[in-house]
Amino acid sequence: MNNLIIKNAFVSTPQGSTALKGAEMGKIRTIKDAAIVITDGVIDYCGPQADMPEIKNPGDYKVVDAKGNAVLPGFVDSHTHLIFGGYRPDEFEWRMKGDSYMSIMERGGGIQSTVNATRGESVENFVKKAQWFINRMSEMGVTTVEAKSGYGLDTETELKMLDAIDRLAKDPEQKLRVISTFLGAHAVPKEYKGRTAEYVDHIINDMLPVVKGKAKFCDIFTEKNVFEIEDSRRLLKAARECGFELKLHADEIVTLGGAELSAELKATSADHLLHVSDQGVKDMAEAGVVATLLPLTAFTLKEPYAPARKFIDSGAAVALATDLNPGSCFSGSIPLTIALACIYMNMSIEETITALTLNGAAALGIADKTGSLEKGKAGDVIILHYDNFRMMPYYVGMNCVKTVISKGRIVTENN
Repeated sequence: MNNLIIKNAFVSTPQGSTALKGAEMGKIRTIKDAAIVITDGVIDYCGPQADMPEIKNPGDYKVVDAKGNAVLPGFVDSHTHLIFGGYRPDEFEWRMKGDSYMSIMERGGGIQSTVNATRGESVENFVKKAQWFINRMSEMGVTTVEAKSGYGLDTETELKMLDAIDRLAKDPEQKLRVISTFLGAHAVPKEYKGRTAEYVDHIINDMLPVVKGKAKFCDIFTEKNVFEIEDSRRLLKAARECGFELKLHADEIVTLGGAELSAELKATSADHLLHVSDQGVKDMAEAGVVATLLPLTAFTLKEPYAPARKFIDSGAAVALATDLNPGSCFSGSIPLTIALACIYMNMSIEETITALTLNGAAALGIADKTGSLEKGKAGDVIILHYDNFRMMPYYVGMNCVKTVISKGRIVTENN
């Protein structure tokens, strides 16, 4: 049943149908003694319980009493590499001994290692493995997740990955909304080693026409000695002509100008941004490109965190996501993401909530559909074990979510 009434709630939510920028990120609406009415998976009412309209057929609704519980919009994890083969625990140990991410990549590890394992996997195995991760995400309050391809680097495997994402998205019992991104330009495969421009040509001429319509976004790893600015520009322009919306992995390892390129192309988001330039921050703020920051990756790689305060204070929109992947960040922990954002990136808990809800939705181009608790939006709701959302960073790295509601359907309950 997708008809639900939540009563006696303490609601806290950002508002709007586009990303909140700068100081607006810290402004969230709070309603004590609130009610939320969800009909056919869509919010009909969110406001004071005393003003709740009369329900014509109350027997058609399940009632949830949220007395003593804080209620928030469902979290949006807007950057994950959910589909992959194999694991890389050995590389994790190498990094702990001091090897850099790029040095591991240069010796045949990194993305190419996962590519080797991924090319032999079936769609069925992709789906089974990803669903396990999705179930864990749901337990932590995620109601929307982005999933990238990018560990195939050949047409056949990229199509298998996108097919797996499509199956997950269309499963009628799926707990989460799943958004698909094509990341054929995640690395230069070994068969194109030393011929980056030719591989970009291959993506443009051979891959894009085949994957067109199978993903909402096209993404690229814009990085020194991977895909540099000019190759990134021409691939993304070709992707836009094919109907894709644009994303970039930008300025993660070195300051290259990926942020500036994202602004030039008016991409939906630029992600990572650990080494973004001041000009890149300014350009993204002016262009309205969402800065999707991934603190778990910085934590895992022992790198400086992306400058969240600089983005916010410059009037940019910041989103947060986990970057779950088998290499640089084998974690999908929303609780740890919240803690790192508040403790090490100096974001307020209100800004963090906005970044993980409405701005995460904006980074996926769906802020008009989810990301806040407002009439007309999807009934994506989380209920915490506590009556105060400030418990989330305080209970460091631990899960505060009690109940997860996706499109008006209770999908997860944590005792």
